[in-house]
Amino acid sequence: MRHEKSGGRALLSLGRVYSDMVFNGLDAMPELGRELFARDFVITPGGGAFITAAHAVAVGRPAALVARYGTDAISRGVENDIAALGVDLRFLERHPDAGPQVTVVMVREGERAFLSRRAGRALPATLEAALDWPDAAHLHIAEYATLHEIPHAIDAARERGHTVSLDPSWDSSLIGDPLFFERVAGTDVFLPNLEEARALTGQEEPTAILEALARHFPVVALKCGADGAWLSMNGEISQRAAPAVEVIDTTGAGDAFNAGFLNAWLEGAEGQEGLTAAIDAGSRSVRAVGGIGSLTIALAAAQGS
Repeated sequence: MRHEKSGGRALLSLGRVYSDMVFNGLDAMPELGRELFARDFVITPGGGAFITAAHAVAVGRPAALVARYGTDAISRGVENDIAALGVDLRFLERHPDAGPQVTVVMVREGERAFLSRRAGRALPATLEAALDWPDAAHLHIAEYATLHEIPHAIDAARERGHTVSLDPSWDSSLIGDPLFFERVAGTDVFLPNLEEARALTGQEEPTAILEALARHFPVVALKCGADGAWLSMNGEISQRAAPAVEVIDTTGAGDAFNAGFLNAWLEGAEGQEGLTAAIDAGSRSVRAVGGIGSLTIALAAAQGS
């Protein structure tokens, strides 16, 4: 069964856009009072909303970014990288108080630490126009923090006939929200990682986690990193292992997974087919630095051929 609306197939990706400063090749993680030096560094656009939209476009799904965006020098510095990947930017609201919005990413032996700054409000003035866009079929909310600020987003999308997905995206101040499941009601596809799902359910094992989450969501795709992913759908639980690949940086891999899964789900894929598409997208992402590094490399290769 296809989940697209007739007349529209675009994915709307709602959330904050960051400038990711990625420090790679660390011998240790920083300690107070001590200085470290990274062997590699890159500045790249980030944030789950953009990364998911970019990877959706890469697998053939039209996607529009619904977000606020700064006019400061840091934001302007990565805007060309955003535009180059084919994401529709008609619903990007540019405003001085929306930046700089920055995430410092420190990567050591596959492990990461993040330090981020949010700027201004999350609600873009373009949200209603985006939801009314005839090409739109689905709203993806890239973090629970965004939904917490825009509590009407799910209802507004469903009123237009759109399906909805949510990645909770770890936020220590919100992961324990006692009203979490009440506020996410109406979500069709839930896309947590294992740490987030454990915090939300109090369960440890994937099968117990999925049984708990299935009481709230029709579809749950549980991301388990190098161990692959689990899926609860149509009353059934399935699992798929991840292939062994060289891992350069896992930043944004979960967002790439989201894009692969959502594109397959919207096309009507079920079970192993959806997990395969999701894991393939996530596995491609980890082979380069940053959430869109693999896409940038592929684009450069295509332009050079």
